[in-house]
Order: sequence, then C-alpha cells, then structure tokens
Amino acid sequence: MDIESFVLDVVDIVDETADARSISFAQPADAAEKFDYKPGQFLTVAIPSDQTGIAARCYSLSSSPHDGGPLTVTVKRTAEGYASNWLCDNLKTGDTLRVLPPSGIFSPASLDRELLLFAGGSGVTPIMSIVRTALDEGTGRIVVFYANRDERSVIFADELARLSAENPERLQVIHWLESVQGLPTAEQMRAFAGQHLAADAFVCGPAPFMKMVTGVLKELEFPRDRRHQEKFVSLGGNPFGDVEELQRAEEEIAAAESDDDGAAADVFSDLAAGPVKLEVELDGDTFAYDDWDPKQTMLDFLEGKGVKAPYSCREGECSACAIRLIEGDVKMTHNDVLDDEDLEDGIRLGCQAHPTTDTVKVSYS
Repeated sequence: MDIESFVLDVVDIVDETADARSISFAQPADAAEKFDYKPGQFLTVAIPSDQTGIAARCYSLSSSPHDGGPLTVTVKRTAEGYASNWLCDNLKTGDTLRVLPPSGIFSPASLDRELLLFAGGSGVTPIMSIVRTALDEGTGRIVVFYANRDERSVIFADELARLSAENPERLQVIHWLESVQGLPTAEQMRAFAGQHLAADAFVCGPAPFMKMVTGVLKELEFPRDRRHQEKFVSLGGNPFGDVEELQRAEEEIAAAESDDDGAAADVFSDLAAGPVKLEVELDGDTFAYDDWDPKQTMLDFLEGKGVKAPYSCREGECSACAIRLIEGDVKMTHNDVLDDEDLEDGIRLGCQAHPTTDTVKVSYS
C-alpha cells in the first residue's frame, strides 16, 4: 500500500480576517500532474503533533487551477481545533508542510451552466475556487449567497466585491449578516433559491446551514445531480503512510483474517463468492478486469493494477474516493461521510468497497 505524499514550500500567507488566513504552497515541479485539480477540491495536510506525531486535516483549496498561481488553502481558526490553531499561530512563509494531492468531488461538471453557490462562514473557501475558475473558464451566470455572523467575519470580502464589479453580467453576490438580518430561515432560502431553479447548486458551511439549505433545495425539487453538498469530517487516522501506521494497519488486517468466527466473518459476509468482474470509468478512461478478489477493497485492487484511483484518508472518513454504481453492488466496511440519500443515489466509497455481486461497474464522479 503506497501512499504518496509531498513536502511543499509555503510561499505566502495572507490574513483574510482576524481568525482566517490563506496559505499558499509552491507547485511541486517534479509532480505537477499530480497537483492538477478541479475547483472545489481539497488538500490533506499533515500538521505536526506532540501527541500523535501527525494530525491529518482536509482543507479546501480557494485558488483557481487555471490561473497559474500557487496552491492556496484558506483556514479558519476554531475554538477547539488543534490543527487550525497551529496553522494560524505557528506557520510562516518559508516553512514546509507534507500534503497529499488534491481530492474531492465538490466540483461543477460544467462551468458553463448557471451556478447557485451557498456559503456559510469558512464554507466560502471551495466556493471561492469555483467562482474564480468559472469566471475565467466558463460562460454561465454565478449567484453566491454568503452568510456570516457580521461584517468582520466575511472572508474574501474585497475580492468578491472586485469580481462582482468586473463581471456585473455574470456574478451576483448576496451577503447575509446575522448581526443585521438574523439567521436566514427556510422560508427566506426558499424564496431566494426559487428564482434559480435551473442552476447547479453547491452548499458548503456549518452543518445546520447545510441541512437547512439542502432541505429547501429538495423541497424545490432540485434533482440530485444538480444538488451538491460538501462534507467535512476530521480524519481519525493517518493517511500519510508512516511506518508505524502501516504496521498497525497490517496487524489489524492479519488479526481480522485469522479470526474466522469473529470480526472477519462479519466484514466479509455477503460478499461475492469468487473473482469478480470490475469495470471502472475514471477521467475519460475505462478499465476492465475479471479477477477482483472480494476481500480486497476496490481501491487496493485498482492500485494493484496500476490505476491511479483517487483517495485521501483510506478510512471512510472523507469523500475523495467516492464512486457511483452503474451496475452491481458493493458493501462498505466503514462510512462516516455518505448519508442515506447519497447511498440511495448509488454513491459509495472506493476505499471501503467490497463486491457483493459477480459484476460491478462504477464511475468516479
């Protein structure tokens, strides 16, 4: 299991607000293709920790992949957040950090469609990447609804104002300040979103905000393929492949496989009986195999075949490896990120997927 990470130079740090800063990394010259990314994706960053050695966290990219600039994530300090506080208090230009290549599926399928973007607080980070990229590369109209506590909390306030002034026919930004208007209600969201029923909607922010907005979009009958919600989960494991972590994982696998009457029986029950046919659509290519061992996860199997399938945490705690079922079915051993609607829509996590049918066809969305 080869988990490839990269050490990147910090080339710039910009304080966006009193408790949020943008951190820019130099593109790695020897791995530029691995850091090609889509607007709305994230980086997984290794934060030094005295207790665990590494604290792995996912931070959305706020930069545009098409402007030739550095990779930039925007981090907001949270009261109990070790990693965000460390980044805000300790990181300096000239330092280095280990990261995994960009991942995630919170990205528009087309930059030419109308985009309806909902952001709450620091949830504006991937939204900003989408705005910047769509203005540069797309043709569609963009409407941003951005909710914050007060005017001082607005990240990217100046740039959003500048972009709106420079693109009056394409970009409209609506600021909602709790200090002035109170919390937005479902009725107010319904009236607003109802004016943009043909748009592709993207929602990112605090959980209550996302739940309310997503509920409104469902009521307005936005189809599932035009309704996108970012999910943030703090990673519990270490996806950077350090020796201690790999040894622990190997020991757990060995213990499970040796316990025929215990956990292994539960994990591998109901799986397909023998070698499984697998067909995968990834980045415009199709890969087909007929020897998938059901006890292997889809991600492990594809990596064994040399396929560069996307992933980040390998723990079922993020959506970087998300796949969509086209035919057949799989069983996931762990899932902390997909909800019931995602599952009903055929979305699964490749890093946790074991086949339950003799044939499986999937697409990496």
